Amino acid sequence: MLETGRPPVNNSTVGYEKVSDDYLKQRQLKKGAAGWILLAGLGVSYVISGDFAGWNFGLEQGGFGGMLLATIAMAIMYMFMVLSLAELSASLPTAGGGYSYARRALGPWGGYLTGTAILLEYAIAPAAIAVFIGGYVSELVGLDGPLVYLAFYAMFVGIHLWGAGEALKIMMVITALASLAIVVFIVGMIPAFDSNNLFDIAVNTEAAGASSFLPEGYIGIWAAIPFAIWLFLAVEGVPLAAEEAGDPKKDMPKGIITAMLVLLVFGGSVLVLAPGGAGANLMKDHAAPLVGALQHVYGEDSTAATFVNLIGLAGLIASFFSIIYAYSRQVFALSRAGYLPRFLSKTGERKVPAMALIIPGIIGFLLSLTGEGDLLITMAVFGATISYAMMTLSHIILRVKEPDLERPYKTPGGTLTSGIAFLLSIVAFIATFVVSKEAAFWSAVFYAIMIAYFAFYSRHHLVAKAPEEEFEAIAKAESELS
Repeated sequence: MLETGRPPVNNSTVGYEKVSDDYLKQRQLKKGAAGWILLAGLGVSYVISGDFAGWNFGLEQGGFGGMLLATIAMAIMYMFMVLSLAELSASLPTAGGGYSYARRALGPWGGYLTGTAILLEYAIAPAAIAVFIGGYVSELVGLDGPLVYLAFYAMFVGIHLWGAGEALKIMMVITALASLAIVVFIVGMIPAFDSNNLFDIAVNTEAAGASSFLPEGYIGIWAAIPFAIWLFLAVEGVPLAAEEAGDPKKDMPKGIITAMLVLLVFGGSVLVLAPGGAGANLMKDHAAPLVGALQHVYGEDSTAATFVNLIGLAGLIASFFSIIYAYSRQVFALSRAGYLPRFLSKTGERKVPAMALIIPGIIGFLLSLTGEGDLLITMAVFGATISYAMMTLSHIILRVKEPDLERPYKTPGGTLTSGIAFLLSIVAFIATFVVSKEAAFWSAVFYAIMIAYFAFYSRHHLVAKAPEEEFEAIAKAESELS
């Protein structure tokens, strides 16, 4: 591995600093902690909270028809992106995930812009989920607010500090319980389904194209997109576990594709059955829509509603728990390579990046105090859609730039598949401005601050020993020799 003691070394874009010989020894994750089944469980757990709360705000924005069309478009985007990531994660299995792929395809700026967008998504998503957890806890015991948010952040950051293997196994159990709650919901709501309930939201006669199917008109489809994304958001985080997988070349594609297929079934079921059984108008702003739908059908104190409320809390916890894992690994990878302060990537005896868990957790808790779940969703989607565009573009570029790269798994349809996902991610990014200019503004401010940090400081202090930087150093050396 190449390194130097004077920044910048290779050009005016980035520079590398000399680090100690034991730098990487202090920044190691636990190998072999996850097989493909655990990875699939991780992918489902990232997202499953979106089935329990948050997606229903899309009904308010676009009615059932707008939310349905938005969900179909986003399901295509996610499925095609997942197929692209399956190839990339098997070819380049590092803890940086999407940042690593963009770093290789687009250079240090592309890598940093992608990694920071992912970090924006993963730092804010748990804050939104904490708000929804508060809603479910309130339904159960009447307690909500900052103390609930703080308790959950402290508890689950603490479990992650215990160790990756232990945390992932606990996450698997919680996800299994959450999946059971969705199955109970599906079985309970099928007999109550009535298609007329889907279209009971009042029609906005002033909106272009308004109808009972699209009560807010065509613009409602755009406005529903961020909430359709909530049904799948964060499944792309599976590759962040690559360095802790048993056999990433085989396990990563199987894990992420399996997770996506499960999520398609779950997402489609709650979207149709909740408003179809209880009415779209009732569901459009309900804090706990699955519980509310069952209560509407079977009564406030029904066994099914109580069960889904209690076990459904596990669904929110599963995503909250697993996205904490995701943001810590993204911070770890960016820090290890010098893009973020290096102390954030240090690991101890348990091979856990403690500061990468704690500091974003504090930021997330402070954001949760706003109590604005829908606003936080839109902010998370802002970062997510930028990263989706960058990752799918990276797939296209690497197919052209490095046709001989070892690809244990190849994306069906190749660059056509990733190209469609790329275009849909641009559409989704624009939709965040339709829903909330305030959310887009604050997301852009955070993004601009992070870009400034890289532009004026960290790009001159990268670490050549980091896996994501090694390729660049080797490529430069080969170019000089030739």
